[in-house]
Amino acid sequence: MRLSVILPTHNPDRTRLRRTLAALRAQTLPAAQWELVLVDNASHPAVDPATLADVWPDNGRRILEAVPGLTRARIAGLRATAGEQVVFVDDDNVLAADYLAESIRLLDTHPTVGAAGGRSRPSFERPPPPWTEEFFGLLGLRDLGEAPQIEAGVRAQPGVRVDYPRCAPIGAGLVLRRVAAQPWLERLEREGGGNVLVPDRRGDALTSGGDNDLVFSLVRAGFGVGYFPSLVLTHLIPTRRLEPAYLGRLNRGIQRSWVHVLARHDACPWPSLARETLWLRQARAYWRSRAWMSAAHHVRWQGLCGRFEGQADLRAGIGGGSP
Repeated sequence: MRLSVILPTHNPDRTRLRRTLAALRAQTLPAAQWELVLVDNASHPAVDPATLADVWPDNGRRILEAVPGLTRARIAGLRATAGEQVVFVDDDNVLAADYLAESIRLLDTHPTVGAAGGRSRPSFERPPPPWTEEFFGLLGLRDLGEAPQIEAGVRAQPGVRVDYPRCAPIGAGLVLRRVAAQPWLERLEREGGGNVLVPDRRGDALTSGGDNDLVFSLVRAGFGVGYFPSLVLTHLIPTRRLEPAYLGRLNRGIQRSWVHVLARHDACPWPSLARETLWLRQARAYWRSRAWMSAAHHVRWQGLCGRFEGQADLRAGIGGGSP
């Protein structure tokens, strides 16, 4: 088995999930060389492959993970699969037909690369307001250009700062060498069987960070990361994700989680904060960022609030920890 596709899902939109599965079924890589595991992460009702028979890949199966959390679902998928390479696919990702074949080719060509990603292009239900373009990165959209980029790993010791790679892959379509994920899995086992001490998506919560934590772990173990424009997927973006309230909550959750991940890997540039100072810092940030002026200003302010909350979490002993 060359490659395993792990597809976590929680209460998915069935139309978008069908497009994701149809694209997997249409892959050019022969079905005998790869497998699909859909991880149903506490969906209500549960995802029934029988209702998706016309788009369900012949080499696919479903497993259940009752504990909510994207990291927890991915760990369940890794445990249930055998491919030497892995691709993480979200339930709103439509992979180009050659995505899996190209993933194998790239990792075979670049043996020091432990994780890779490419272009994540949007498909919007409706044309997005111009002001939202600033926040496309929050939605898992990315295009770093026509040239491949690779950054080498480092064998860092605890307490040694390692900067996050500029070309690090995002979670959508993340290509992973299984052996490179082993230090990450072992650390989560030590911390409690993968009981999601990593901040990540859980149900409707908009925290994040699991992808960043994984990338940090494999880079610190000596594996490189790469951006390859030949890897292309389409990210299906519903209109509600472009609403100011949603983008504000998303930015706040991501920034709070980012502080946790940086601290966990000895790379946080911000000090911890006393929680009782939060209201004053957030009020000052509201004024300085002019949050009342526009939706974009408000979303930026929400990100600052999330960062302050992450710093306060560190003072309270939440997040951080040794890698």
